[in-house]
Amino acid sequence: MGVPEPVRTDPFPENRREDDAGAAFVLESKGEWWHAGFHLTTAIVGPTVLTLPYAFRGLGWALGFICLTVMGLVAFYSYYLMSLVLDHCEKSGRRHIRFRELAADVLGSGWMFYFVIFIQTAVNTGISIGAILLAGECLQIMYSELSPHGPLKLYHFIAMVTVIMICLSQFPSFHSLRHINLASLFLSLGYTFLVVGACIRAGTSKNAPPRDYSLETSHLSRLFSAFTSISIIAAIFGNGILPEIQATLAPPATGKMLKGLMLCYSVILVTFYSASVSGYWVFGNKSNSNILKSLMPDEGPSLAPTWVLGLAIVFILLQLFAIGLVYSQVAYEIMEKNSADVNKAVFSLRNLIPRIILRTLYMTLCGFFAAMLPFFGDINGVVGAVGFIPLDFVLPMLLYNMTFKPKKSSITFWVNTSIMVIFSCAGLLGSFSSIRKLVLDANKFKLFSSDVVD
Repeated sequence: MGVPEPVRTDPFPENRREDDAGAAFVLESKGEWWHAGFHLTTAIVGPTVLTLPYAFRGLGWALGFICLTVMGLVAFYSYYLMSLVLDHCEKSGRRHIRFRELAADVLGSGWMFYFVIFIQTAVNTGISIGAILLAGECLQIMYSELSPHGPLKLYHFIAMVTVIMICLSQFPSFHSLRHINLASLFLSLGYTFLVVGACIRAGTSKNAPPRDYSLETSHLSRLFSAFTSISIIAAIFGNGILPEIQATLAPPATGKMLKGLMLCYSVILVTFYSASVSGYWVFGNKSNSNILKSLMPDEGPSLAPTWVLGLAIVFILLQLFAIGLVYSQVAYEIMEKNSADVNKAVFSLRNLIPRIILRTLYMTLCGFFAAMLPFFGDINGVVGAVGFIPLDFVLPMLLYNMTFKPKKSSITFWVNTSIMVIFSCAGLLGSFSSIRKLVLDANKFKLFSSDVVD
């Protein structure tokens, strides 16, 4: 029999739950496992799935399949390990509802608290910006079909989306998004099936584009493209907010997250593989960072029925609102923790007015940067390398090893250590290659451009 772990005191006595408005109002713990599954699916299965053919073009068929499968398995394993660490802490009387507190507690380092909050906030804000940018682009696509020479530009549509996001941001808690995120799950299945059907139709039609699956001729360019693609796939599988999602579960949360993960991965299995295979099969190394653009080329006829593409764009647009809301929760929790009074009702004037002001300012800033920096494809790679790889593929392994202390001779220890080393190196190389692509694309960039740079 092993020696029982001594009961540890709360490392954050200043963050007592009864005085914590961020916990009480934003991360309230009322959900069931299927609610966590809805939140996870919205956080992972988004329109970025339509970027997978673009990621495949830097890897090719074989390596693309291998990377997609390995990344998915490692991500599932990583999330499962993190849920075990959270369960372990809860059983010890220290339920952590924030990633930063979990990391600082387990690793016993104050700087880790600030490292996680910096990376997590940067990633979540980047995704909120990306959601607004893509939603604006969806509106622009619909507008250009109805009025090809209309005067409205991309930033006009981004402003419209921002106003809608400001209104939706007033949902007080993560748990209050559960019905929105259930709808988001069905929307992701809907537009994936529509796009896959459109790709199959395009690939079998007489106007099918010529297929070329060759990689870049330069070995150096091929290497950089491969690591950029790996970073994009990491970003697609990443979420960076699993502790906050698990925080929405009604206690005890033990074992519930695994069920939520299984629900999420059943959707991933259907959407990720069908979108990547069908898109890359049709367009090969000409795949756009948004496969919808490949189906609607600037020159020549559309490769799919207008109603199919239009419906897919509407589904994507609606889901982007849900994604923007989910990834804003960490920022809202930080705001609420410092601005709200837990002794007052959630909708009291004392708490309502600061919430409206702060969330409006946050969404306005996200909308401003979305309009100013339309670099979706390249930013996706940078976010994956700099943010999701350390948060979702390195830290969970380290947290598990530090918490459960597997023997150094055990398979678990070496698997976890190998994943940490491999993904740390991939993250560094991916960061370099993604930033390199940003620099190379800089000559295409214009402030408040009406075109999203691939």
